[in-house]
Amino acid sequence: MEIKRSGSQPPTKGSAEYFTGTVRIDPLFQANAPARAVGASVTFERGARTAWHTHPLGQTLIVTAGCGLAQRWGGPIEEIRPGDVIWFAPGEKHWHGATATTAMTHIAIQEQLNGKTADWMEKVSDEQYQARSA
Repeated sequence: MEIKRSGSQPPTKGSAEYFTGTVRIDPLFQANAPARAVGASVTFERGARTAWHTHPLGQTLIVTAGCGLAQRWGGPIEEIRPGDVIWFAPGEKHWHGATATTAMTHIAIQEQLNGKTADWMEKVSDEQYQARSA
C-alpha cells in the first residue's frame, strides 16, 4: 500500500507549449508497473485551455469545480460542469479548458502507451475557442 498525502506532491504550471492561459497541474498518481494509468487535478483559470491533442489509450475527465468547455474535432463546443464525466476515445482529437468567465478544475485520467499519455498538436485559436454553437 502506498499513500500520497494531500499536498505532498508539488504542483506544476501548464507549459505554454501545450496550454493557453494560466493552468496548474497537481499530480495525483503515477503508474506503478504493470499499471499504466496516471492522474492529475488540473485547474484552468478563466479563458485557459489545452492545445488540440489526442491520447493513445483515451482519456477520462471528471469535472470537480467551476464551468468548462470541451470539444472534439468537428463537433460542437460542449459546456462541462461539476460531476460531469467526459470520455475521449483513443486518438480522438480534442481540447478542454475553462470558460471565458469561470475557472474550471477537473481530474484527468489517462493510460500510458510506451511511456506516452498524449500527442500534442496546434493551439486552439481564439476564434475556435469563441465559436460556441447555438
